[in-house]
Amino acid sequence: MSLGDEHETSGGYGGTGQTRTRLPGRDDDLHGGTRRGGRSSSRSLVTVVGVVVLLIAAIAFANRGGGGSSSTDDSDDSPKAAATAPSGEKPVGAKAAGIPSGFAHDRQGAESAAANYAVALVSADILKPARRTEIVQQVFITDKQAVLEERFNKAYTKEFLSKLGLDENGNPVAGNTYVSRTVPIGTKVTSHSDTSATVEVWCSGVFGTAGEKSTNPVSSDWFTMTLQLRWADDDWKVDSFSQKDGPAPVPGDDKASTAEEMAKAVQEYGGFTYAR
Repeated sequence: MSLGDEHETSGGYGGTGQTRTRLPGRDDDLHGGTRRGGRSSSRSLVTVVGVVVLLIAAIAFANRGGGGSSSTDDSDDSPKAAATAPSGEKPVGAKAAGIPSGFAHDRQGAESAAANYAVALVSADILKPARRTEIVQQVFITDKQAVLEERFNKAYTKEFLSKLGLDENGNPVAGNTYVSRTVPIGTKVTSHSDTSATVEVWCSGVFGTAGEKSTNPVSSDWFTMTLQLRWADDDWKVDSFSQKDGPAPVPGDDKASTAEEMAKAVQEYGGFTYAR
């Protein structure tokens, strides 16, 4: 995997999707620091998105190869606008390896599973070898776990982690806090049957290292993850997944918080269990 090049995953294990990896400082970086107008030039350098493009590139690398899952299209389940309104169903109450589990065996259960799995797959924990194993074993179907863990390990190398300011165990240097938190904005089911489902999850997230001397300040990003799910072991599990940029809103003019404020927010505000 070479940084600065365009990588594309098509067919095969990772489904379809395109990831463009840009080295910090390149003129064609489309993300830049546009939502932080009014700050000093050093805070608006394109390096604020280095973490995001590296993470997405690693996910694309992990997705390459293998065989994709098949899902049965249902004419009644074609993509359509649908509000994420209360359904009357209670959200899952169980967790395994810190990840929600025991989703309902229906369309809404698949949406809930996809949203929660998207959070886990783009979390700070996925960069830690010990936690990565637990996440892979909980999120993916059994017959794909070994190959996925191997691909993740090849993607999240010591050299890759160092570019994020992390050591080989996925930990930042003393005094810094690494941030990687994803927030699902909405879900869309594009196919569904009793045994499989394809769900798109539109996400926003914050990524980077909070610290006074950090070269990768925390920045935001928008992306969509597509998860191919299979009903296995009485739960929805991921068979394959892919990602693409956007849809992204026009950047605002919010004043950037200090590194201390970002670190404190991550430590004080917990995440959610998502349910349709």
